[in-house]
Amino acid sequence: MMMSPGRSHRLAPRRIMYRAQLNGPDDFEGWRRAARAFAIAGIAPAEINWQVDGDSGDLFAVTPAPAALPPTSAAIFSVPRPFVELAETAILHRDPQRFALLYALLLRVREHPSSLEDRADPLLRRVEGLAKAVRRDLHKMRAFVRFRELADADGPHFVAWFEPDHHIVRANAGFFMRRFASMRWSILTPEISIHWDGETLSEGPGATRADAAVDDPVEEIWKGYYAAIFNPARLKVGAMLSEMPRKYWRNLPEATLIPGLVAGAQAREAAMIATPPKPAARQGNADAAWQALRDEATGCTRCPLYRDATQTVFGEGPVDAPLMFIGEQPGDQEDLAGRPFVGPAGQLFDQALEEAGIDRSRTYITNAVKHFKHERRGKRRIHQTPETPEIQACRWWLEQERDLVRPRIIVALGATAGRALIGKAVTIGRWRGAPIALESGAQGWITVHPSFLLRMPDPSRRVEERARFISELRAIGEQVKALA
Repeated sequence: MMMSPGRSHRLAPRRIMYRAQLNGPDDFEGWRRAARAFAIAGIAPAEINWQVDGDSGDLFAVTPAPAALPPTSAAIFSVPRPFVELAETAILHRDPQRFALLYALLLRVREHPSSLEDRADPLLRRVEGLAKAVRRDLHKMRAFVRFRELADADGPHFVAWFEPDHHIVRANAGFFMRRFASMRWSILTPEISIHWDGETLSEGPGATRADAAVDDPVEEIWKGYYAAIFNPARLKVGAMLSEMPRKYWRNLPEATLIPGLVAGAQAREAAMIATPPKPAARQGNADAAWQALRDEATGCTRCPLYRDATQTVFGEGPVDAPLMFIGEQPGDQEDLAGRPFVGPAGQLFDQALEEAGIDRSRTYITNAVKHFKHERRGKRRIHQTPETPEIQACRWWLEQERDLVRPRIIVALGATAGRALIGKAVTIGRWRGAPIALESGAQGWITVHPSFLLRMPDPSRRVEERARFISELRAIGEQVKALA
């Protein structure tokens, strides 16, 4: 056989490929160690084959010999913190090219740290696009996970089913541990399941929708609440579908109501316009929603405090109140009466409101924690300060109250209430006396709890602090009038 002149008989040597083996699709620490070693060794992005345990990968890739890549400790380099944060998020995306894209961006940022500011760079824009999609998926999981209650030998067990778009389950576990610290719960997804027993987080294999609970009695209450707060005049179907895509509807008990509510929205809106509501009817929907929420709270078992308390002490006041006060928790008398601020601190609070010119009947008053935490000393029940998991467990109720009432100003009375309002530990001295812009658009204030005044041993100091407290309430009352 004759060959054409000039044609080579030799095959071009294949470029050596290096394999980076990761423990999982969200193994950021494994990627960071490998990327650092490759970068120090000067390995180009095209020479690396990134693999996750269980993937077949490139059959021709080789694991680098120890001499090929120096140990990480042999040379150290740093990159800006924003790059690390971006990489931690983007690596959770399902794009199979994410590891290589991040490594290429790492090399660029290592040489030119300012390249992170070049928003026109295609590589940076692509990685930021991955991170944006992941953040959206994280938010969707937090918003659309619905627990359904089961019972086993150890008591209530709450189970949820969710289908994430990206590898976000482990990254989101901390949120659910904090939010539902006192519950036993499981979140099942197709690839991985996570379980919390109140102390330890564990992982399990993926599951199917059939493994999750079908329904529970609380769902009917939730449907009633959702239908009650549905406002046809504010309906924007496009915005609703953007925030709550149809793929999540299967997991939401209220989703079965949406088609009917949307279909009848136009007729209901026309009827609302044609027939101005009577003053007593304006509050109908909000009152019904509040009553449904209060009824649901009476059976709350989100934290262990319900076991020793007499009852849930929910908030009270008009649901259109412009001013909301948040206390710490019910005391002994509140626990027996089922109403907030009726004990000694509540009586002092009423006197201070009256002197400040604020009508208590036009305010909404509630507590950060809805059950009385105490210890018994003989026949007496001694108040104990709620701990962070208890505040977090009860925060869901507080957020629902805030969403229903929509006050213009929210006042936190004491450090526990301040933590529930702001979402982190607060020092009264630092936050006291100045308005705080809240994400909801409302104005927040933090001051002392009335019980603080009762406990002061120095009479002259007590008079001074009481006058200061009343002065703050008077300023808050003026703010309410100004914002009305």
